Amino acid sequence: MRKQLRQWGWLLLAALPAGMTAQETRNPPARPPVRPADPPGDWAMPGRDAGVTRFSPLNQITPVNVANLKLHWSFSTGSLKGHEGNPLVVGSRLFLHTPHPVAVYAFDLDRPGDPPLWKYAPASRDPAPFVCCEAASRGIAWHPSGKLYVPLFPGDLAAIDAKTGKEIWRVRNGDPRVGLTMPAAPLVIGDVVVAGVAGGEFGARGYLTGYDALTGRLLWRGYSTGPDSDVLLAGPANANYPAYQGRDLGITTWSADSWRQGGGATWGWLSADPDLGLVYYGTGAPAPLNPAQRAGDNKWTSSIIAREVATGRIRWALQLTPRDAFGYDGSNENLLVDLTVAGRPVKALVHFDRNGFAYTIDRTSGRLLVAEKFGPTNWATKVDPGTAIPTIDPAFSAPGKRTGVCPSIMGMKTFQPAAWSPTSRLFFVPLNNLCMDIESVPATYVAGQPFLGATVRLTPGPGGNRGRFIAWDATTGTIAWEARETWPVMSGALATAGGLVFYGTLDGWLKALDGQSGRELWRFKAPSGFVGNPITFLAPDGRQYLAIVSGVGGWPALGMNPSPTAKPTDGLGAVGAFADLGRATNPGGVLLVFGL
Repeated sequence: MRKQLRQWGWLLLAALPAGMTAQETRNPPARPPVRPADPPGDWAMPGRDAGVTRFSPLNQITPVNVANLKLHWSFSTGSLKGHEGNPLVVGSRLFLHTPHPVAVYAFDLDRPGDPPLWKYAPASRDPAPFVCCEAASRGIAWHPSGKLYVPLFPGDLAAIDAKTGKEIWRVRNGDPRVGLTMPAAPLVIGDVVVAGVAGGEFGARGYLTGYDALTGRLLWRGYSTGPDSDVLLAGPANANYPAYQGRDLGITTWSADSWRQGGGATWGWLSADPDLGLVYYGTGAPAPLNPAQRAGDNKWTSSIIAREVATGRIRWALQLTPRDAFGYDGSNENLLVDLTVAGRPVKALVHFDRNGFAYTIDRTSGRLLVAEKFGPTNWATKVDPGTAIPTIDPAFSAPGKRTGVCPSIMGMKTFQPAAWSPTSRLFFVPLNNLCMDIESVPATYVAGQPFLGATVRLTPGPGGNRGRFIAWDATTGTIAWEARETWPVMSGALATAGGLVFYGTLDGWLKALDGQSGRELWRFKAPSGFVGNPITFLAPDGRQYLAIVSGVGGWPALGMNPSPTAKPTDGLGAVGAFADLGRATNPGGVLLVFGL
């Protein structure tokens, strides 16, 4: 396994499913209709709302009574892989997905604990490709017409009937032959379903695609690298900054034709502002990790991009880590909230980047408002407010081996989503506390094979703890409170109107904290560790419930079987952060539903 990990360069390549061109924008709708507000007791989108705030207005469970929370019912998925993402709840139905090979279950909340109403478990047309950290699935999406959209890891997007589980249509969105897979949750905006791809570690060229939610018809596809015609860009990518002026920056900021295997995967969370008609997402790191093989800023990798939902055209882009030599990506979620920054109301986008900086951005224009470190970050000293470009510490700018770089390749924050509370005006963020030694090495591109360009060794960050959970004020760029964790926190967060914050730990503790103080109020030991996200919903009985799927896996599972003498400080390659996790928990997916 270590030999395989050393071959990985956490980067990306490009490929196009047969018969498709990047310019395809076949009769896009003038503008997607605005989706009616979901009932407050539902959890009908991956992040509950289009802005992925993961905030619930339910308030029956409070700091006063949360100690009475008990397990209400459970369901074993039968899978020993990592259970990422979260269930959806629409009306009296709960929909649960599993890792690859993906299965989807429907449960009747009028009959809690009963067997599933149906199971969707399609046969795959392809074997799962080799990947570094399991064939994950981070979620499904729902449309008011009664459809569920299921990303099938090897590369298909399926629409199924939410009443029966029968498949309605299925389209090819990826290509496992070149490493283009589908672990990410799609997002429904009006009558458009938007889906991304993973595959940067194979040198796959990333893209985002919009489909007609009713028929599966391709509406548009925009690439992360290449000419403006492929990227779907007309005019400057960001009018606020000189470095974004000029044509075809997706080519001219790359040496030779390295953009063709340039990465920029779209494997992270998607968010949208239906009023502005925009979908927001981050792109992955450039490939390979060795920057000498792709000289230049490498646009539009490690960036945040805002596209028009109807056409896919870029409204603005902001590159967070130009010429990313550390594998940070820009793929983390973008929370859309209204804030007051420096006395001015702003339609804001808040992004906690893997590179260690938290960004507050005007989501209408792409202008940077705040960029501050939210933990131990030494690769760069600051982000210049005038250019939005990070100032790299000279100690880490030279090629070759760089030691003690913080954060690590896993990022200060991995894929686990943060939450926002409009009551406390705070963001709640699950974090890693890891650093690394990283060395650039030559990489050779072969379609469908790892395209690395670096070797990595992970170690715990300052203080020795490997995880943190913080409350963040995005208007000032400051930490309100912090909780330390033994392992990286790879569960998402949930905030409620009851004043509580929930998250899970890798060793299997589900926790409730007071949102104002960070004081722990309740915990439950689950059968397995958490890499998924808690949700809350209102059941037909009128009561509020909490649901999450336990089931450790992915990158953490790679380090769960070390030698008996291994220590967390050993830095066992890319899995050293999890060297003793196998002594604290075991794999196994179980849906857990709690109530008062």
